[in-house]
Amino acid sequence: MIRRTRRLLVAALGVLAVAGATFPAAAQTWPSRPVQLIVPWGAGGGTDATARIVASLLEKELGQPITVVNRTGGSGVVGHAAIASAAPDGYTIGLATVEIGMMHWQGLTELTGASYTPIGLVNADPAGIQVRADAPYKTVQDLLAAIKANPGKFKASGTGQGGIWHLAIAGLLRDQKIDPAALPWVPSNGAAPGLQDMVAGGVEVVPVSLPEARSLIDAGKVKSLAIMNDKPSTLYPNVPTVKSALGSDWTMAAWRGIVAPRGIPNDVRDKLAAAVRKVAASKEYTDFMASRGFGVVYAGPEEFGRFMARSDAELGATMKAVGIAK
Repeated sequence: MIRRTRRLLVAALGVLAVAGATFPAAAQTWPSRPVQLIVPWGAGGGTDATARIVASLLEKELGQPITVVNRTGGSGVVGHAAIASAAPDGYTIGLATVEIGMMHWQGLTELTGASYTPIGLVNADPAGIQVRADAPYKTVQDLLAAIKANPGKFKASGTGQGGIWHLAIAGLLRDQKIDPAALPWVPSNGAAPGLQDMVAGGVEVVPVSLPEARSLIDAGKVKSLAIMNDKPSTLYPNVPTVKSALGSDWTMAAWRGIVAPRGIPNDVRDKLAAAVRKVAASKEYTDFMASRGFGVVYAGPEEFGRFMARSDAELGATMKAVGIAK
């Protein structure tokens, strides 16, 4: 009798062990293992820095390691595609950037913001309009009047052809009834070389974000005439908005936000969104972003989804206007 009881007990334990091996994923609460955060741009840049501070703070909220993986190439296509094609289980997320609303207009990919589950917008850095400190223009109105009166005389730079800052100034010119071709674009490998070219006299306008121009502004070599946002910069609150200076509603910013593949479970999305919201509101995050001069802007899943759709439409219209949309 004792032996039979032991056999039954062993058999029962065996069944439980098999059941435990077969169904743990369904029984466990997300996340039960490390999460991967894909960054579509290289290590060391602003997007990478933003991703790493978000990852470190998400680890505290979720109780699991968050591994940052840089997937570069294809002007952002490779990394954005890796996020979209990952398993929709919450264990791969990504930091999408403004380029997701640009690449498909250029024929580089079919991906758009609608290819993802939006989780939370965490950063936006509006374009500014920078000129040399010794430039004769005191206001953005002065600059635009000079461009309109002398089409082709002045040049601008700060990113590649068709990049976010190119579209920012082209869109503003279009908004002000000035042909974007009146300010020819000189492609560069980013804001820094564009600004250095301007200081050296190679171009007259560099419409990059204020954080990118910060060191040269503080050194007295560059001045900012306006910011393409609906409210002043916390970094330089005396720089007027284009709304206050021109009465224009045109805005343009480089932005970053956490997304996941389409189809993740609603409860996983909600838990992840709640964690991202806490991160964006935390002192650690806001202090870090302030130290870099980056703007902290938060929007939850639904609002972020609408934001991406608006950004896509605005970018597409501008790209068509300057002839760089496929």
